[in-house]
Amino acid sequence: MANAKPHRIESITEIHRLMGLPKPQHPLIGIVDLSGLKNESEIDAVLFDLYVISLKRGCDKLHYGQQKYDFDEGLMAFMSPGQILRGEEKGVPSKLEGWMLFIHPDFLWGTSLAQKMKKYEFFDYSVHEALFLSQKEETIIDEIARNIQNEYCSNIDKFSQDIIISHLETLLNYSERFYQRQFITRKVTNHQILGRLENLLSDYFNSDDLVTKGLPTVQTISDHLNVSPTYLRSLLKTLTGKSTQQHIHDKLIERAKELLSTTDLSVSEIAYELGFEHLQSFSKLFKTKTKQSPMEFRALFN
Repeated sequence: MANAKPHRIESITEIHRLMGLPKPQHPLIGIVDLSGLKNESEIDAVLFDLYVISLKRGCDKLHYGQQKYDFDEGLMAFMSPGQILRGEEKGVPSKLEGWMLFIHPDFLWGTSLAQKMKKYEFFDYSVHEALFLSQKEETIIDEIARNIQNEYCSNIDKFSQDIIISHLETLLNYSERFYQRQFITRKVTNHQILGRLENLLSDYFNSDDLVTKGLPTVQTISDHLNVSPTYLRSLLKTLTGKSTQQHIHDKLIERAKELLSTTDLSVSEIAYELGFEHLQSFSKLFKTKTKQSPMEFRALFN
């Protein structure tokens, strides 16, 4: 069943029906309490046409990158429309608590948040790149979620949507702040990713892959590190101020400097060895990064 076609979820009503819950109180937004939820469905995977924000506790073992963590406090995950969620291998954990917030894209139409959703990159992170919350952070997020639920459960009026949108934007802004904190404070995991990135690039640039495959792509690097490209970019930007592509180019220039200063290879030969089809492209990148042409740099060692 693992490779079965995912079940498509297009509405809040369908979620409630699938989970055996009463009809939703709002057609376009809703929060589902995960406490006591039983996984009696035979559906292995679902594809949401909705935004999904979840806060879970008691998840036991959580896969995070290539590692596992025992984590009983709150963790958040974010999904944008079109992403697939697969069920737990052993069903819903017995101690699972928390909530899932579902937002239909139609709810955002004509609001200030409609365009801003694109700036929240964590919606493109993989499921295993969850946000780990401290108790204080969890309390803040829970309070905002309660405000959203209280508002859509009240009598709907002309102010309701604006108020809920305001709460949603506050929740997302706090989530972004907490992710930035996580990049900095989870030093062991994040520094391991940086170390693996450095080793991966070093091995690649010292192999024949540059000639046969060209420069590594951001997607290739992310796949090897088992993180999503968006998560890797956000992590590197926070810790180093550079994007993944900039790290690739820095390693390339480092290798180019080594070849220019220690070998008799021509600039054209070096460009070819570094995976460039055209000398001009190599020379332009080198000068952009170093403010010198390859020949001017080489002249410093003659």
